[in-house]
Amino acid sequence: MTIGNFDGVHLGHQALLTEVKKRAHELGLESAVITFEPNPKDYFSHDKPQTRISSLREKIELFNKLKIDRVHIIKFNQEFSRVTGDQFISTLIEKLKVKEIVIGEDFCFGSGREGGIKQLSASGMDINIQKKILIGDTRISSTSIRNLLANDNLEEANKFMGRPYSMSGKVVHGDKRGRQIGFPTANIHIKHNRPPLKGVFAVKFQNHFGVANLGIRPSIKGENKLQLEVHLLNFSSDLYDQHVSVIFLKKLRDEKKFKSLDELKEQIKLDVTKAKFFFEKQNL
Repeated sequence: MTIGNFDGVHLGHQALLTEVKKRAHELGLESAVITFEPNPKDYFSHDKPQTRISSLREKIELFNKLKIDRVHIIKFNQEFSRVTGDQFISTLIEKLKVKEIVIGEDFCFGSGREGGIKQLSASGMDINIQKKILIGDTRISSTSIRNLLANDNLEEANKFMGRPYSMSGKVVHGDKRGRQIGFPTANIHIKHNRPPLKGVFAVKFQNHFGVANLGIRPSIKGENKLQLEVHLLNFSSDLYDQHVSVIFLKKLRDEKKFKSLDELKEQIKLDVTKAKFFFEKQNL
């Protein structure tokens, strides 16, 4: 088993998970992960929640792709925040039957982060300590990836994640405004209300390409909820109720407010042209 927040399930996380799978196979055990919802940092700073690379569902989807056998989700609340290190170890051994734990060299746990590797070593479980994963001289971390995405550096963030950044959700009915101006969109219902990036992007959607708007649509009065809308190029099939993944390939521009729908329409034409040029340049 390994334990953590795993926001983004980046290359550092993937190294831990790979070791968990390897050791589980060698020992004839199930591979397992413990993660938390909400993120403990969000719980302790609920007035200023941080952005998140992945929603809980997206994390579970990534664990499934990596073929982890079991995922335990702990609801992080006031009661759990008071659990001591010894109580947590007891849960691991007695309830979850953990035989070996795979952790990073800076792993802490328990109320006030009182527990550490020394306490785990005295528990009777086998402790497997993994070193930090570096790209060059830079340690891979969720914080650095969030910062890269917030600064529109998709290429560098993707290196740290080991895959292109994506968001997933269910295609739902929208207000049909895109269709009214000649650019129908697939509206993606996302459980992800604090992604680290916003704006207009060239994207891959299933096996198709398009232009996505991730934001609050400032040109539409009364809008303040984050939305993800994708206009697909050369596509007209019905996607409603499908759970889909949108891969962000390149940022085209920031969101901005337009004086009229005609002005918005002209900008979308430019966005589509820029996206097509990008796809052609990349041989996509």
